[in-house]
Amino acid sequence: MEPLTEKQQKILKYIESCLQRSGPPSQREIADHFGMAQNSVYQLISYLKKKGYIATSPGHRNLGLSKKYLDKIKQSRGIPLVGTVAAGLPILAQENIQEHIDPGEIFGRTDGMFILKVSGDSMVDEGIMDGDFVVVRSGSEITNGRIGVVLINDEATVKRVYIQKNRIALEPANKAAGYTTMYIKKGSDNVRVIGPVTGCFRKL
Repeated sequence: MEPLTEKQQKILKYIESCLQRSGPPSQREIADHFGMAQNSVYQLISYLKKKGYIATSPGHRNLGLSKKYLDKIKQSRGIPLVGTVAAGLPILAQENIQEHIDPGEIFGRTDGMFILKVSGDSMVDEGIMDGDFVVVRSGSEITNGRIGVVLINDEATVKRVYIQKNRIALEPANKAAGYTTMYIKKGSDNVRVIGPVTGCFRKL
């Protein structure tokens, strides 16, 4: 869908709030609320309709949200699933997000969380299998020895993290495969500790 200007976003959010509270507002009510001329409101609503955000029906109070926009709202609920991490972008940048997954209420507050699909078998002894999904709380400190996500050269890896004096130790959990602990110099430009893993699930 086409992006909206700041004014268009404000009008859209006001229409949404009115629909949730008491029903669709009239154009005069929108004009009075924002201190705008009714003709300006008419033009803004025309843009919202043209861009596919609202739909109108016959009658005086005829403003409603379009099916396309309602579907978009539904899809954006849940925790973002991060795919390939683009170089130089924050991990939750829109360009990195593939979709949103709603895991229900098992993880409590989901602010700042994201989901990462695990690739590889380096953490199987911890019950994290290839193809599983881990839920990560971005920006939170990792308690020493806790499983977390670290970004190395824009590639996310899941390991048990130990913050040492001059280095970070990333410990795998697969004794059978003989993986060894990776040591990274603290403060390296290409390394960023993202946050702790708060849960793991798999799609059946």
